[in-house]
Amino acid sequence: MLASHHHLSALLHLQNPRNSLPPPSTSKRHLILPISSSSRLESPENDPPSTTETHSLRTHNARSAALLLRHLSPHIPYEQNQEPHLPLLQQDKEKLLEISLQTKRTPQFPGSIYSNPSSQLVNSVLRNGSGSNANEVDDEMLVRALQIRRKVTAQAFKEAMKKGKFGITYCHNLVSTIPEFIDYVMIKAVSMKELPQFSQASYNFRVECFIRECGVVPLIRWLKHNSLSYPQIGKLIVASKGDLDHIRRLAEWLKTIHVNGRYIGVTLTRAGGNVLERSMEEFDELVNYLEDNGVRKDWMGYVVSRCPEILAFSMDELRSRAEFYLNMGMNKNDFGTMLYDCPKVIGYFSMEEMNQKAAYLKEFGLSDEDLGRLLAHKPQLMACSIEDRWKPLVKYFYYLGISKDGMRRILTFKPIIFCIDLESTIAPKVQFLLDIGVQQDAIGSMLTRFPSLMTYSLYKKIRPVVIFLLTRAGVSQRNIGKVVALGPELIGCSIVHKLDHNVKYFLSLGIRLPVLGEMITDFPMLLRYNIDVLRPKYQYLRRTMIRPLKDLIEFPRFFSYSLEERIIPRHRIMVENRVNFKLRYMLGGSDEEFHTRVREAVERRKRFESGIVIGEELASDSEKDDQPDMMSVSQVSDDLENHSEH
Repeated sequence: MLASHHHLSALLHLQNPRNSLPPPSTSKRHLILPISSSSRLESPENDPPSTTETHSLRTHNARSAALLLRHLSPHIPYEQNQEPHLPLLQQDKEKLLEISLQTKRTPQFPGSIYSNPSSQLVNSVLRNGSGSNANEVDDEMLVRALQIRRKVTAQAFKEAMKKGKFGITYCHNLVSTIPEFIDYVMIKAVSMKELPQFSQASYNFRVECFIRECGVVPLIRWLKHNSLSYPQIGKLIVASKGDLDHIRRLAEWLKTIHVNGRYIGVTLTRAGGNVLERSMEEFDELVNYLEDNGVRKDWMGYVVSRCPEILAFSMDELRSRAEFYLNMGMNKNDFGTMLYDCPKVIGYFSMEEMNQKAAYLKEFGLSDEDLGRLLAHKPQLMACSIEDRWKPLVKYFYYLGISKDGMRRILTFKPIIFCIDLESTIAPKVQFLLDIGVQQDAIGSMLTRFPSLMTYSLYKKIRPVVIFLLTRAGVSQRNIGKVVALGPELIGCSIVHKLDHNVKYFLSLGIRLPVLGEMITDFPMLLRYNIDVLRPKYQYLRRTMIRPLKDLIEFPRFFSYSLEERIIPRHRIMVENRVNFKLRYMLGGSDEEFHTRVREAVERRKRFESGIVIGEELASDSEKDDQPDMMSVSQVSDDLENHSEH
């Protein structure tokens, strides 16, 4: 060691002639330079080196040599006439710090003075080479050291995952999503230094030990096997705050309530961070309460996976949300079915928002029981916005002439209309009806009478039916608006299985296509009846009543009356009393009106047979028989409602 010290002193003297420290006297021996393993120089100690010898020396810069000398010879005093140490550059310090924290040893060139990066040499450089701005540089170096240490920890985590047979890309992507957990590992590895068994262990060894002991790599493998993506896995690991076992326990519990494997990740990540801090007993209590209120056990997984927010509720909050619906008169079965149809209604909205929507719907005249039945049938209403969806739609309905009672009927029979977008769905359909000739004041009554019209596709349902009526059913372009206005239910009929079959049947009876178009214009519902219902009535008309086809063309509403309850009984009465009426007088009106008409006809026949009939009565009877059909639309609607099932 002493000889080495002498050699370094001589080297320093040769490198810096102004150095005030004379080289120590030694005996003659070969001078072996420690800075180069390949070049040796033999020279007498007292002889000055020649020019050739000086050029053959391999020297370091002044800063490196002085630093090495101070480190190896701390007892040499620093004199006033000695050249001050040159400050260590910032990039050099960072280089030293980085290689001291790297996982693998940096390759050294022969003769390098930094053969051991973790030696006291590096620590001395970092402590004493900063000059006058020591505090500022120390803070910067600490931040830099922290960044390097974080990179080392992340690299160690990737190496552990590679040993677990994960791909390089997957390791990189996953580690990029868990910076908080990397810091957690780093802190734990540093704290392990205080343990006796790790007091002499390196930082990298401690990191590897902690990663292995916490079991994070097998957990990642298990979560990946359960169809969780790496962003979901990373989010769970960060949210666990080190309690990784709770992730596995919660995932296993979700399987027990029938949550599908591919939805476990979504459920865990969307439920909220506090679910990893709750016990399994709390989750069981929530599930038991829902089961007691109508949610079947095999539905529970579907409900929880579609609305994971339920797992974050306290028992009191879940009970208050359930009672919001149960207090409307909704029974438990309806409540369970509602949650199955739309799980978001229980946990996606705040209680204030739910109360506002319920109050707005009650403004249409709905009672609590009506609202309960409505939400049980169509819970998607709670997912609609009042300002963005309902208010513009109500304003548009008022523009079309629909009253509040009409809106209540629409809301009751087809509540999905209040969930449909106005500009992209409803307004184009209304404009199409106006274009084909439907009067604007009739559109409101159409929608009130048949709200389902607004749920049909314009290009796949409404337009094809209109084109069929114009081209294959004989309806003229002038009357198509009237047909649609009087029979909007035709829009809901299938062209292939209903309309086309009926048109072919009427044409097979000998009715020409233009005449059929006029019949449809007079009575659009003609195309909605089943052929099995039409055929017996037609056969009874032609074979039993012995009526011509002309009578049917003049009165197509004949098919709207029941054969067993109206046509046959009234025909028998007419035969028994030997009277005959046109079909509109025979079937139209109530039974009392029909019997009155029969009595009058019988009296006229008796007077005629007795020869008392005068010319004025005959003329009056003739005019009465030729009366046009004056039945109002309301009477026809009443008849349809009474006999549509036949």
